[in-house]
Amino acid sequence: MNAPQAQANLAPALVDYRTSPDAYRHWTLSVDGAIATLTMNVNEDAGLRPGYKLKLNSYDLGVDVELHDAINRIRFEHPTVKTVVLTSSRDRIFCSGANIFMLGVSSHAWKVNFCKFTNETRNGFEDSSTHSGLKFVAAVNGACAGGGYELALACDEIVLIDDRSSAVSLPEVPLLGVLPGTGGLTRVTDKRKVRHDLADIFCTTTEGVRGQKAKDWRLVDHVAKPAVFAQKVQERAQALAATSQRPDQAQGVSLTRLERQFDGDLLRWDHVRVQIDRARRQAQITVHAPQGSQPNTVADIEAAGAAWYPLAMARQLEDAILHLRTNELDIGTWVLRTAGDAAGVLALDATLLAHQNHWLVRETIGLLRRTFSRLDVSSRSLFALLDQGTCFAGTLAELALACDRSYHLALPDDEAAAPKLTLTEANFGLYPMATGQSRLGRRFYDEAAPLAAVRERLGQPLDADAAFALGLVTSNPDDIDWADEVRMALEERAAMSPDALTGMEANLRFNGPENMFTRVFGRLTAWQNWIFQRPNAVGDKGALKLYGKGEKAAFDFNRV
Repeated sequence: MNAPQAQANLAPALVDYRTSPDAYRHWTLSVDGAIATLTMNVNEDAGLRPGYKLKLNSYDLGVDVELHDAINRIRFEHPTVKTVVLTSSRDRIFCSGANIFMLGVSSHAWKVNFCKFTNETRNGFEDSSTHSGLKFVAAVNGACAGGGYELALACDEIVLIDDRSSAVSLPEVPLLGVLPGTGGLTRVTDKRKVRHDLADIFCTTTEGVRGQKAKDWRLVDHVAKPAVFAQKVQERAQALAATSQRPDQAQGVSLTRLERQFDGDLLRWDHVRVQIDRARRQAQITVHAPQGSQPNTVADIEAAGAAWYPLAMARQLEDAILHLRTNELDIGTWVLRTAGDAAGVLALDATLLAHQNHWLVRETIGLLRRTFSRLDVSSRSLFALLDQGTCFAGTLAELALACDRSYHLALPDDEAAAPKLTLTEANFGLYPMATGQSRLGRRFYDEAAPLAAVRERLGQPLDADAAFALGLVTSNPDDIDWADEVRMALEERAAMSPDALTGMEANLRFNGPENMFTRVFGRLTAWQNWIFQRPNAVGDKGALKLYGKGEKAAFDFNRV
């Protein structure tokens, strides 16, 4: 199969991010007390798309979809697990990284979305380690290259087998003419603090670094001879488990399969609805508030399980975001709405805040946090519409605060029917962005005066004029101007270059302090985006295209 044919085959089928352990083809999950082990054994004939084989424990998007699902199941179904060990069942192979042949036949958009999802999955390790005490150990029991080493880098500790052949490496620059795509360069420096000259050598050689030298260079934490490797891994897993705040005893929550309905361009979950307007290249995403009596005690929350509103809504919203990102590339504007009774959302926030140290509530807050962060890094224009029937309150107000712009309908002659925006304590840091800031903090550059003014109005329903006066919304048109102003804003946005918008939005959304995560999603991603389109990587004679064909890449040696 030639490259154009293979690329054509990547387009038609929808990617479904829903899976479960009984459908895994590449991972095995086992649990022994406080330690869970995720064992990688990639089925080379089970690629998500045709045109390549997943040899040597290399991965594609399908492998990572399973990994993401497995980590979520550990979070929710196995609350007493405190450390996750990632390893391989292959002899002398841990993971050889992203499948190069898959990358070679993929469209630019596919490569970028693939890298984004793998980044989010690995960032999720660190998020859980920081916020809920779920720790990760990479038991590197064989060759560990490229994305395989990036998988290890996301863990709290790396144990490398010292068998004189197993090495860690980031060979993308010399071998493929691209960058490590899942935060490798950033984690080597920012997380592992490898000296920059040693990192330069490491990232420009193909053979990697083995044994004690890998430890001396800070590329791994521990090395162990084969006879004591398993013992060392268990020792480190137990030591990390001792630092975890996850419970010693708790009953897990089964993550039942997400049900959704497709009705033409209407997608429906229980609490989320997506209506696609292809002519306008627009998706209306509506999140519905909880209905009826909701659990407010730990016992009732546990009894509700996966049906508990914030957990169910977060899973459904995440599924909607991932579906639109991967399967609806032409839909460049997402219009976010909410519907229902704000009182139910405010009651929910009170419950979340009151019980935030309970494991299930903590993990649910974590899922909401990571889902809202998926909005922040989605390459789509985000507009919020606060019109009649809206319930942008507390946790759901994060959706509006995440948007590039927000329009709030003013009804000066009908105060009772006027849509309101209500903020709660949850908006002041329960769901931090990748920068570590709250979205309110990002909005006001952490300046004390505007944040204090907002805090004075916590819990108060704000009409359009009040929200506008506090700087919480972009515009407050009245009912006479509403339709035209919103229509013109959306039409103007749809007419602009999507490439320029992607760059502009990413820069404006992350205006706060830079850290490892923003560098991964900002600086590193931007460079990789550019390199993925350059002929030195993906041209007919580019390194990525020629890999495995026995031909030498022909580089354009102009430095730009």
